[in-house]
Amino acid sequence: MKPRPSFPARLDATLAKTRPNPHGAVVSTAVAASKSVAQAALAKPTVVPTARAKAPLPHAPHMPQGHGMDSQAVRQRMVQKLAGQGVTDPLVLGAMGAIERHRFVDSALVNQAYEDTSLPIGLGQTISKPGVVSRMIELLRNGATGRVGRVLEIGTGCGYQAAVLSLVADEVYSIERLRGLHDKARENLRHLRLPNVHLLFGDGMAGYAKGAPYAGIIAAAGGEAVPQAWVDQLVVGGRLVAPVVTGGGTQALLVLDKTPQGVRQTLLEAVHFVPLKSGIA
Repeated sequence: MKPRPSFPARLDATLAKTRPNPHGAVVSTAVAASKSVAQAALAKPTVVPTARAKAPLPHAPHMPQGHGMDSQAVRQRMVQKLAGQGVTDPLVLGAMGAIERHRFVDSALVNQAYEDTSLPIGLGQTISKPGVVSRMIELLRNGATGRVGRVLEIGTGCGYQAAVLSLVADEVYSIERLRGLHDKARENLRHLRLPNVHLLFGDGMAGYAKGAPYAGIIAAAGGEAVPQAWVDQLVVGGRLVAPVVTGGGTQALLVLDKTPQGVRQTLLEAVHFVPLKSGIA
C-alpha cells in the first residue's frame, strides 16, 4: 500500500443536496462516472510545503489595515459585491476578504486586482475572477458550517485560490503542471506561511493519489470530461467542482457528488477557463 498522510479526510456534509442556483438553473444530471479525457501522468509530483513549521491552523493570515490596495476597505467592497452576486457562505466571504488578491497579480495590474475580472499571470494562464473563485469554493463546501476536510486543487496558477482554500479547509494540496507558475505560487504564498497548504509540481490530470481520499476536489481548467483519477481519489460523500466542455466547445460548471449509490453530476452555469492539459512543462 502507498503511504498516506496521517490526518484523516473529513467531510462535514456527507451527501450532496441540490440547491437552487442563484446564477442559473440546473441544466442536467447524470449517474455514471466520467472516463478520463486523456491518459494521465507523466511524472511523479514533487511536494513542496509552503511552511515547514507546525502550527495551529490560522483563522486568517495577519493583514495590515494599510492604505490603497492594502486597505481592508478595498477588499470589503469586493466582498460586498460577491454577496450581492449571491455568495452567502460566511467562511468563504471571510476568506475572500482576508486574502490580498493584489499580491498575486503583476504590479502593472494591481489597480484591477479587486475588480470582478480575470487577469493574466503569465505562460498563457489567468487568475480567475473573484466571483468565480467564491462561487466554486461555496459549491465545494456544500453548506458545511465549519472547515471541510482535505482538498485537492488542480491548477495552482499564481496561488491565490490555494490561499483562499486554506481558510475554509483543513488541508490543501495544490498541483500545477507548469514549473514557472509553480515557482511563482511558492513565492507568492511564502509571506503568508500557511502550514496547511502543500504545493505540488506534476500532472494534475493524474490527481495526487498519496493524499487521497479527498473531501473535495476543485479544478481551474476545463476538459471534455472529468478524469477518472479524480473520481477515484474523491471520498464517498465528497464533492468535485470543475469546468467541463459542453456542446459547441463552450464550458459549464460541473458539480460531481460521489455517493454510496454512485456518482451524481449536475451541470450549472457557463464559465470560461483555460483548457485542461496533461503532462508537465
